[in-house]
Amino acid sequence: MAAARHIRSGLPLLRAHLAASESAAVSQGSRGFSSKVAKPTANQIKVPEALYGGTGNYASALFLTAAKANTLEKVESEIKIVVEASKKSPLFSQFIKDLSVPKETRVKAITEIFAEAGFSDVTKNFLAVLADNGRLKYIERIAERFVDLTMAHKGEVKVVVRTVIPLPEKEEKELKETLQDILGKNKTILVEQKIDYSIMGGLVIEFGQKVFDMSIKTRAKQMEAFLRQPLDI
Repeated sequence: MAAARHIRSGLPLLRAHLAASESAAVSQGSRGFSSKVAKPTANQIKVPEALYGGTGNYASALFLTAAKANTLEKVESEIKIVVEASKKSPLFSQFIKDLSVPKETRVKAITEIFAEAGFSDVTKNFLAVLADNGRLKYIERIAERFVDLTMAHKGEVKVVVRTVIPLPEKEEKELKETLQDILGKNKTILVEQKIDYSIMGGLVIEFGQKVFDMSIKTRAKQMEAFLRQPLDI
């Protein structure tokens, strides 16, 4: 019950934080989560949000190619299968990380494996490019960022909530309503709950690049820092 009260008490604070950050984003002309993702025509397809770095560039290229081929869902499913295979098969995991394997061997093996698996041309060609460039070892991170793009394209926002007990149904509903009010009715809120005893109580909410830490652990650290300040007598 005490943990549930901490969760409940944190929701108004979350609402205030979100409202303040959203207001600041609007005043700065930011393209925050509240902005609508325009649905482009076939000839005007764009990535729904900018990604940076090598994995971001690969994920963006895959998104554009899959979107133009109208195979986003299939490609997303296939990329997830590849990632799952890399986690379950030590041999496959070692293969995609081992750069001592000749480039031609990597490309040929990847092409044959996923052709036999019935993968789409978009996915097969993309994996062949990664193999050719020695970037297969980054497939998990590329897949994560690709999924970020497909979710943004569909207007979905994944919210990770860390608590010490499962979020009660009433609090989960209130959290979703709070996020829906701030992010916009056109967004689909997907809540993923994670149990994390290290936070000691309260909750930590993460979505996009935002983290709202209302845990007892963080509050205790803040209080300790405050108490360590010299007294102004």
